[in-house]
Amino acid sequence: MKITVTGTGYVGLVTGVCLAEIGHDVICYDIDEPKVQMMKQGISPIYEPGLDELMRKNMEQGRLFFTADEEMAYGQADIIYIAVGTPEKEDGSADLTYVEEAALAISRYVRKRAIVVIKSTVPVGTNDRIQRMIHEHKAAEADITVVSNPEFLREGSAIYDMFHGDRIVIGANDPEAATVIADINKPFGIPIIHTDIRSAEMIKYAANAFLATKISFINEIANICEKVGANIDDVAYGIGQDHRIGPHFLKAGIGYGGSCFPKDTKALVQLAGNLQYQFDLLEAVIHVNNKQQLLLYTKAKELFGSLAGKKVAVLGLSFKPNTDDIREAASLVFIHQLLGDQAQVTVYDPIAMEKAKAILGDQVVYASSAAEALCGQEIAFIATEWEEIKALPFSLYVEQMKEPVIFDGRNCYDIKEAERFPLTYISIGRRPIVQAPSMEGSRG
Repeated sequence: MKITVTGTGYVGLVTGVCLAEIGHDVICYDIDEPKVQMMKQGISPIYEPGLDELMRKNMEQGRLFFTADEEMAYGQADIIYIAVGTPEKEDGSADLTYVEEAALAISRYVRKRAIVVIKSTVPVGTNDRIQRMIHEHKAAEADITVVSNPEFLREGSAIYDMFHGDRIVIGANDPEAATVIADINKPFGIPIIHTDIRSAEMIKYAANAFLATKISFINEIANICEKVGANIDDVAYGIGQDHRIGPHFLKAGIGYGGSCFPKDTKALVQLAGNLQYQFDLLEAVIHVNNKQQLLLYTKAKELFGSLAGKKVAVLGLSFKPNTDDIREAASLVFIHQLLGDQAQVTVYDPIAMEKAKAILGDQVVYASSAAEALCGQEIAFIATEWEEIKALPFSLYVEQMKEPVIFDGRNCYDIKEAERFPLTYISIGRRPIVQAPSMEGSRG
């Protein structure tokens, strides 16, 4: 079968490359001609570990192609995956413009039996609406069925997740179409769950909302731990050993970000509101996360009083390690607050610097290394737990900084290790270490 994947963002490109890797012939289509030309050269437009190598391998073996030509993409396709973006509207709902444009393009060019697989994260009912839209605009001889196949990929480990995922969800009202998509995915060797279309759509939103809830919950517990003198690391480990709870997504920090959790939680709240249902729990999750993203800034204000003129280093800009994605990143939230307070900000990230420049411009200084970012600084914020940053010794902070005061938003370090150095180390949900000899003089 000939497979086309529409959209070459994180989901579409990884999906297309991995489908080619298991033996399918795949065309990846995108409207962005320069982006397509870049991919034709074997260069991925996104940072995802291992993706460039896998792209080039499958291109060389004649299974993977890229095009900006709609007719080439859709004219002979048997299976068409829609993996375009569904950005957030001002009211929090999902913008389906790109999904609808893809559906209309498919209607123009498909003249035979084909299955459209919606991979994009879309509100419940969207697949049915796209099916109706295609039916209204398709050629008489075309027979097109829509199937829901939501993605569960994590940025930074998306290729691993394609081959080692927990489940593949296929939602379809046509059993034959569901069987075809299941057969396509069989080489992955991952359990397949068959549902109706609307249940598949809801599974995606419910999964992300539940994970976001776990993150906000453990962050609230961390904030209480600080007040009662408990250690959130021990608490998270203790509750995570309960198999009903599990250890995942119980890492305290400065909240979730990225392209999925913020957008999908808001979209689910909006969906519920459209149905006259108040999703109180998820609204609280969003509120907690918004507050948590400012926690390092709040702690710094409490310690120093004023941050005007302070020399501040921010280590890590992406919303999580192993990605250059800075969408909804906590780092940007508190950097804007620091700039508003007239702090002098220097930033460093192993991968995301170029994307940060597009947002922060010349408001901050860009360092070429963590050591350079720390040189002469009075405050250091850790916003992303890159392995490179976690490996930095406390001695480097002491040697490089004018005043070694560290606010660790990801609990990268052992507080017992921090006690061995003349510095101030403040993390999340754990007791502060205040040992810098001149700290009292720097307050206010």
